[in-house]
Amino acid sequence: MLLEEAMDGRDEHPTLREKAYASFTRHLLARDVRPGQFVSQRRLVELTGLTLGAIRELIPRLEAEGLIKTVPQRGLQIAHIDLNLIREAFQLRVFLEKEAVALFTRSASDETIAGLLKQHRDIADAIRNGDGSHELELRAQAVDWGMHDAFIDALGNTIISNAYRVNSIKMRLISQDRFRIDGHVGPVMGEHLKVLEAIERRSAEDAVNSLVAHINHARDRALRI
Repeated sequence: MLLEEAMDGRDEHPTLREKAYASFTRHLLARDVRPGQFVSQRRLVELTGLTLGAIRELIPRLEAEGLIKTVPQRGLQIAHIDLNLIREAFQLRVFLEKEAVALFTRSASDETIAGLLKQHRDIADAIRNGDGSHELELRAQAVDWGMHDAFIDALGNTIISNAYRVNSIKMRLISQDRFRIDGHVGPVMGEHLKVLEAIERRSAEDAVNSLVAHINHARDRALRI
């Protein structure tokens, strides 16, 4: 998947700058540094195990992507989760995924669609059978992200993929800060199944409408908390 590839640094010959970026984002999503926290360059060196030079080269990219900002007299601040970030991140997500799911509906193979449906139906069946385990929640979260990533992957557009990747980092920070999937596995899987069943019917309009409703519902939950 797009984000996992960025986190794992799977380029054949990643540069030191790319390694620094991958390391930073892994630690960010692992909550080793928190949204709104101030960090020094030295702390980032300790965290990533990379050189001060690599960190200094990394900072402009992180600032451009909105993952950190430089605050005069205070230093580097990790992106703060506020209402404006939530609204903007969800709005961008809708813009990108509407086109992606429409294309996916037209172009995805029957086998790919069947595989996504099976993943979701297996989790829905487990919930109906009383499985409320943390392991199922983790599995559901991976399936959730995987479905959305699959839609973007179908576009085959590097520019869109890069924009989506950065926004996905912000979305996952919002999810960790605001709600996560815990306790919402059933409803989320139900919303996903509406999208996937529309895709199975090859109804792009229904798939887009169901996807937008799903994303807006998640946005509204984040804004209420």
